[in-house]
Amino acid sequence: MAAATRPEPGSAALILAALSGILLALSFPRYGHPLFSWIALAPLIVALFEIHQSWPAFRRERACLLGFVAGVGYFGGTVYWTGTVVSQFGGLSWPIGVLAAAALVAYLAIFPALFALCLGWLGAKLGVGRAIVLAPAVWVSTELARTYFWSGFPWLLLGYSQTTVLPVAQLASVVGVFGMSALVASVSAAAAYFAISRSAASIGALAGTGAAVLAIALWGSHRLDHDVLVTGEGQGPTVRVALIQGNIPQDQKWDDAQAGTILNTYLSMTREAARQGAQLVIWPESSTPLPFEDDRAGGEQIRSLVRETGIELLLGSDQIDHARKAYYNAAFLVKQDGAVAGVYQKMHLVPFGEFVPLQRLLFFIGPLVEAASAFTPGAEMVMLPTTHGPISTAICYEIVFPGLVRASVEKGSQLLTTITNDAWYGHSSAPYQHFLQASMRAIEQGRYLARAANTGISGVVDPYGRVVQQSAIFERRIMVGEVRMLQASTIYGRIGDLFAYICAALTLAALLFSGGIRGYRSR
Repeated sequence: MAAATRPEPGSAALILAALSGILLALSFPRYGHPLFSWIALAPLIVALFEIHQSWPAFRRERACLLGFVAGVGYFGGTVYWTGTVVSQFGGLSWPIGVLAAAALVAYLAIFPALFALCLGWLGAKLGVGRAIVLAPAVWVSTELARTYFWSGFPWLLLGYSQTTVLPVAQLASVVGVFGMSALVASVSAAAAYFAISRSAASIGALAGTGAAVLAIALWGSHRLDHDVLVTGEGQGPTVRVALIQGNIPQDQKWDDAQAGTILNTYLSMTREAARQGAQLVIWPESSTPLPFEDDRAGGEQIRSLVRETGIELLLGSDQIDHARKAYYNAAFLVKQDGAVAGVYQKMHLVPFGEFVPLQRLLFFIGPLVEAASAFTPGAEMVMLPTTHGPISTAICYEIVFPGLVRASVEKGSQLLTTITNDAWYGHSSAPYQHFLQASMRAIEQGRYLARAANTGISGVVDPYGRVVQQSAIFERRIMVGEVRMLQASTIYGRIGDLFAYICAALTLAALLFSGGIRGYRSR
């Protein structure tokens, strides 16, 4: 009787895949912990290799299903807040909002499904041991695809789980967040190999992986202790930066009756920041109630304040090109004399927030299409020339694209800034996830990062990922602190995502060598 109630191999595999999804979701804030990430992929890999050994042949449908189940848990537990956002601010009913969020989760789950498909095939053709060695490269390849496919949605790549584990996170200065993902995935792969075979080879793989992590952590600790980017000679000047967190409710931001109150809030907070010695003041994304260049009265108040206080001001505001009938999400740098020294137009728009892909296919979200289809992407990365040196900004979602931020450093940025309005996300995990990912950019590029968010989280992160200052969400706050203009390049800053492309090439070569996906047997 007991034997009759035991799960069939297929059921046990699904349970393990679901466990991987849960562990992946629990690897990130607000409710998770970085430790979960180190074993998160192990149950899925065990399901692919150990349980399927009882089947006559490995089947692609089963592999895809296991990866998809893990992906649903992963992304259902991390981007769950999208349903509330599109319902509350996109004009969709709750059922349609839930459907839209489910569609996004299903789309993202395709990438873990591809991981399982490729890894299962390699295990069937090359053997479990060789497939285990290739598992981190296969995982990184699917993350790289997620970064570029369908405009890209690289939210919460596995490597971000270690952003706050600073000794380990220093590896990002060499191989970026994709290299961090490979490191974390390698531990899961080695643990799964040991669970499956208990062989001397698996013990060696587990010990070797553990030794590599320990060596990286020791090197990272040494790098943190020496702190040469912050304290070393030959770097740029120290600048007092103020972050203005206006905490304007989303339902008031575009209310014409609130426009004067909102502007006065930012003006008064900026005066106080100037009294505290701020030299560069940063306002959040879309901080002005009306387009800065078109609002003559409000624009003149801002310019007068800048001239009066002697600060430089980076502010987020919409920009309208009336000749081209183009609408941009932009950032303006206002110099001490009140003149605009530079304008950056957001290049990477938010899907379903600033544009809607596949509008005809997604006919059921018509109100969202009307609300989100007005913006035009900017054409190029623009440096903003402050008196202290050139700086760059990433607007909102752009900060999760490592290549975009690297491009700004290549053009000479000595300080990373990012401006955002996370009021859309309420009290969900999203603001914490967003800040976590922004912090990784500081480590990768060896730059200070200053982040101004309308409702938080605002903060300053040093070039090693240490959070110097950080606000709470939904509080009105002025933060004034020191950053340093930096010019030295990290290894990652010089080579970019070369490691990720090597992983993709290695994965493709292994698949071609083993006969390709066409060799799968179908049920």
